[in-house]
Amino acid sequence: MPITKLDQIVETVKSRTRKRLIAAWANDSHTVAAVGQAVSLGLVEGTLVGDEAAIRSACKSEGLDPAMFTIVQESVDTKAATRAVAMVNAGEAQILMKGLLSSDKYMRAILDKEKGLMDPGAILSHVTVIEAERYPKLIVCGDVAVLPAPELKEKIAITRYQIAVAHALGIEQPKVAIIAATEQMLYKMQACVDAAIIAKMADRGDIKGALVDGPLALDVAVDPEAVAIKGLKSAVAGAADCLVFPNIESGNVFYKTCTKLAGAELAGLVVGARVPCVLTSRGDSAKSKLYSIGLAALTAR
Repeated sequence: MPITKLDQIVETVKSRTRKRLIAAWANDSHTVAAVGQAVSLGLVEGTLVGDEAAIRSACKSEGLDPAMFTIVQESVDTKAATRAVAMVNAGEAQILMKGLLSSDKYMRAILDKEKGLMDPGAILSHVTVIEAERYPKLIVCGDVAVLPAPELKEKIAITRYQIAVAHALGIEQPKVAIIAATEQMLYKMQACVDAAIIAKMADRGDIKGALVDGPLALDVAVDPEAVAIKGLKSAVAGAADCLVFPNIESGNVFYKTCTKLAGAELAGLVVGARVPCVLTSRGDSAKSKLYSIGLAALTAR
């Protein structure tokens, strides 16, 4: 059965062999608490790389026993990120997570051409899974955080990443909507042109494992009533599992609207590297941090 709630990700991962997560520069209570909860629930085994004194202090403030983690001493944030990535490349972990260091330093360690986590030609992106109260299933979407203005090649990669995550959620043939401002084929709107190309690629088997349609406006992608009113014929419209946004502005506004105004919860991952990479912020809820770790464990090889 497909996973339709974020809590089900946690329950599913509990029954599987634990993967090991390495948190880079895990000096803060936010990171320690999130990893500690995931370890306590049996989702992952945890390694914390950073200043050992700061990590132990964070454990104390969160009421956690430091013995539940493997702690690796590094006194500089960039060195901690490099060390964590090296440990992943050495096969010592299957998941990477950002700690207190800035996102640009975290991404720089992942993207390092000599020592990072990228295979030649790989494209780094971000996949978000959102649980919205008024939608009957999870929404897989992106890119909301990494690629600011994806071109066609990058949108194809985003589409494939979303399909892979949907498969991990147990959705055998996810319905993928390539989003634009309209479902009409307006050739002067690049989002429409790219959407039509990607949809045709799927029709011809160049993108596999999903039903793909576009361009689709957001309303017809998720609302059967809007589909009926507009008389649209589509195997995807009204019931999309995945939303591929034309740019980071539209994706970012969508996910923040869902969480801040509609009370949705989410899980998010950086994808395209050799392992799933968790990228959370202090503004994320405790649940979202846990769900993100759970999603990483669900998708990790």
